Amino acid sequence: MSYLVLARKYRPQTLDELVGQQHIARALSNAIRMDRVAHAYLFCGARGTGKTSTARIVAKMLNCVDGPTVTPCGTCRACSEIATGNSIDVYELDAASNRGVNEIRELREGVGYAPARDRHKIYIVDEAHMLTTEASNAFLKTLEEPPAHAIFILATTDPQRLPITIRSRCQRYDFRRIRAADVVNALRAIVAAESVELGDDALYLVAREGDGSMRDSLSVLDQVIAFGGETPSAEEVAGLLGVADRTRTAGLISALLQRDVLAALQALAAAHGHGIDLRTFARNVAMEARDVLVVRLSEAAAAELVDRSSTELAALKEIAEGVETPELERLAHVLLETAEAVAQARHPRLLLEMGIVRLCRASKLTDVGELAARV
Repeated sequence: MSYLVLARKYRPQTLDELVGQQHIARALSNAIRMDRVAHAYLFCGARGTGKTSTARIVAKMLNCVDGPTVTPCGTCRACSEIATGNSIDVYELDAASNRGVNEIRELREGVGYAPARDRHKIYIVDEAHMLTTEASNAFLKTLEEPPAHAIFILATTDPQRLPITIRSRCQRYDFRRIRAADVVNALRAIVAAESVELGDDALYLVAREGDGSMRDSLSVLDQVIAFGGETPSAEEVAGLLGVADRTRTAGLISALLQRDVLAALQALAAAHGHGIDLRTFARNVAMEARDVLVVRLSEAAAAELVDRSSTELAALKEIAEGVETPELERLAHVLLETAEAVAQARHPRLLLEMGIVRLCRASKLTDVGELAARV
């Protein structure tokens, strides 16, 4: 058999398997238990957060031979066909390529007929914001008053582009960006099942590169396993992804706080020599400075505001020790400005070096109270 990528192999099949979307799992479970299933849902959220997977899960809960049920069997004909995307009563429409009024007219004509086999006819419209204005208008009446056997699930990454007339006819569920800690927990179980050894530092690099998307994180993990085999190290993962691991960014931040211009320039040169993209490196360093500042300001509540592991939080606290808060504020502000400039620069290394020199050579900030006392 051909290889199945991790994002498809480990696609959630039940609400319990959804990562980082407990609020949605609870609401949909209660709707099934209380027999309050709406005729139209709108799933909103960033890519890879589980919108289409949840739509399929809802379809299984409604059409399972044991249903409607919160825990579909996963083995009956309806569940198996929905999981593979070829159910005769669950229609998946890609609105990005079927966005015209003619496709919606065909949908309207088919809605009136009873399901061929299962309990409900379920229409999953992906990328719903791509529907044309004419198609949206043609969809309104059917969406508002469909037959009792029809249920619509619209998924979109950009709900504001949908007409208010469409949004007002649906129950809306917003899928959250998945925290890195939740992604790492899920990845930890997956690498164990795949007999791959990856430490938490490497998994956090994968989660950070996924940027809140479980699908993107699994795609990155696939790439990491293909490159590093069964035991890739954090350094190998960082090198593959072209990003800086925690050691490099923390080293540069420490050098800047100590105003050691030589050590800071050497850290930048080492990152550049290692093949790390300097635009990505500048963004990572700015985020590291932001995290150091937030850890200092939030103290006990740092875990709620900084999406890092406990080990990384301890390292950030150590970096901030002995440094005044105004210095951390200036560091984060200047690095953010530098990262934004580097993103569009023709010579990113030169711009980064000038930013480093500027930070190391700048005079130490004087306390406002001390200046007032002098006056």
